[in-house]
Amino acid sequence: MENKKEEKLRRWKQVTRYLDVAYSYALAKRMETPRTNPVLGYRPGGSKAEFETGEMLAAEMRAIGLEVTKDAFTLDGWDFHHARLTYKEEDGTPHTVELGGYQVQFDTKGPRPYTIIHGGHGTAEELDKLDVRGKLVLVVMDQRRDWWINYPAYQAWLRGAAAVIAVQSSGYGEVDEGTLNAQNICGPSQAVAFSMSQRDMQAMANCLGLAFGQCADVTLDALSTVMPNVQSYNIVGKIPGKDPDEMVLVSAHYDSYFDGFQDDNTAISMMLGMARALKMAGYQPRKTLVFCALAAEEWGVIDSRYDWSTGAYNQIFRIHPEWVGHVVADINLELPAFAHGRQHQVRSVYELERFLAAQIRALPKEVAGMYPEGVAVLSPLQTWSDDFSMAIGGVPSLVNTFFEHSSFMASHYHSQYDNDEMYDEQAYRFHHLFYTWLLLAFDQAALPPLDFAPRLEALEASLTSQKLSPRTEGEWHKKLAQARKRADKLAKLVRQVNRGQLELDEEQRAALRMRLLQIFRFCQDKFVRLDWYETAIFPHENTQANLNALHTAAWQLAAGMGQQALDTLCTIDDNYYANAFDTQVVDYFAKMAREQPAERLMWGAGRLQERLALRGLLLAVKAQAGSKKPDYSGEIEQIQQLKKQQRDLLKEIVKQETEDLAQLGRMLKDTLEEYAPAEPAV
Repeated sequence: MENKKEEKLRRWKQVTRYLDVAYSYALAKRMETPRTNPVLGYRPGGSKAEFETGEMLAAEMRAIGLEVTKDAFTLDGWDFHHARLTYKEEDGTPHTVELGGYQVQFDTKGPRPYTIIHGGHGTAEELDKLDVRGKLVLVVMDQRRDWWINYPAYQAWLRGAAAVIAVQSSGYGEVDEGTLNAQNICGPSQAVAFSMSQRDMQAMANCLGLAFGQCADVTLDALSTVMPNVQSYNIVGKIPGKDPDEMVLVSAHYDSYFDGFQDDNTAISMMLGMARALKMAGYQPRKTLVFCALAAEEWGVIDSRYDWSTGAYNQIFRIHPEWVGHVVADINLELPAFAHGRQHQVRSVYELERFLAAQIRALPKEVAGMYPEGVAVLSPLQTWSDDFSMAIGGVPSLVNTFFEHSSFMASHYHSQYDNDEMYDEQAYRFHHLFYTWLLLAFDQAALPPLDFAPRLEALEASLTSQKLSPRTEGEWHKKLAQARKRADKLAKLVRQVNRGQLELDEEQRAALRMRLLQIFRFCQDKFVRLDWYETAIFPHENTQANLNALHTAAWQLAAGMGQQALDTLCTIDDNYYANAFDTQVVDYFAKMAREQPAERLMWGAGRLQERLALRGLLLAVKAQAGSKKPDYSGEIEQIQQLKKQQRDLLKEIVKQETEDLAQLGRMLKDTLEEYAPAEPAV
């Protein structure tokens, strides 16, 4: 009789024999045809090009044999048709360069003369020295390490500039000096920005004698249209399962910058390649398998700090909130036709860590060996892709990692070099095989394979402050230990059911599934917060980090280390920007991130906890550091007061975490009492 391991391997081989990487590659290339910009590409959310691509994908899903629906939602759309800057060479010959675009409203209505001025890095201090009114401001920046495009763009707009022309010095687009870059704007559509390559900037600067503060005459012809409140569609294809009440979701996004071959054409086409193989193999799923082509991942909301992942957020929070409690997992796919390192990494919610590790250990050797250093699991999810929106909505999610250890992000990402020249067929084949393996594993699991202990372990390790009272910290650890003990017992129960060692009837199994997913959503609501760089953290971590930074800055000032203290203070909340831009600029974006309606903040709503606005302190430290005999006593006293405020805040946050841990413990206890088999009498 076939055992479970043999059955699992047989089922996977039955499906994967129909996986056709050539099919997926060809579909990815077909997706490049609809475009808003005839030269550069672009398929932004809400545009005609995105709509046409969605229609093509819906037709492909039907051809595969999926049940197809189009889920409509409202977003702010963008159509970038062109931006071309022309200057005259020494002999009078015009030279025209293509510019990349950001989500802004700007129409020159044909070629229009402008003055361009070199604005350095675009900081307030630099622009204070210049008259930029009505001009194009050339800004050289490292958007990955310096600041996002919205800060210099808005700073220049407040000074009356017509637009910023941004050149990436490094960080993004490093593959070639001719690289253009595009990102989400995170700002108002009237603060206009375009991107120029290093090569074009150097040629123009050399020809026109452009150095900091110098001006030249150019012509700009641009059409970039932001379209408030238009409609877009998430395209959904289904393979009905034996149990229509349960679903496994596979997702990827179909909007893009430039050609978007890796990001995210190959993910969409791989997803449909998996669906096609399942249909061709005649696989009858236990759960309904849902393949979701998500719109507007790159951008979809005007003037929001959290302006990406719009399609995914709408899908789970607005279009199908009833999916919560029924979708047991989301496998989100990003940039899968590139290796991204010697080790493949899966980033997931904490609750799937151990299940994924077990699936990796069980991988067929021919797949496990396709990466020299194997496959690993990372947690938690971060905000860079659609899986985060799905997870906080209540769907346990994972994504193939593409960010942390990948050279692609600095070199090719969001540029015209995201094309099939970087296609890695073996990596693409691995992704097809591995994520089909996971899809089948989720489908065959009787219960969502959730284990809450890893989240609690990470939470315990994250509290490192020595500023809490023994009573406060002791109660926190007590409630956490209780919850963790119960989490281990519940994880054992789930494993027993999934291994067939414990029988539940269908009604019990459905109720327990709903309970597990309810607890998962509770953890997302209570224990997932964001810092000022959109990193997912536990609630106490931001305050704890601020308190540590204040303590460090105080002793640095006491030691006369003014510049070091300034650098330390700039790590607190958004004060890195406060050190470079006007208060009006920094306060605008802080308010935009915290005080807008939840429907415009989407997945960031309520997750950014605090803000220490330190511009006055930074200026005071700067002034003292520039004097012959600096006296930091006043600044140290101010920091001591801030430390007291942060200690009080940390105490309140930890007390709230303690209450939430107690409630989590009760939820786990109630679940165990209802579903765990009774302990044998001694």
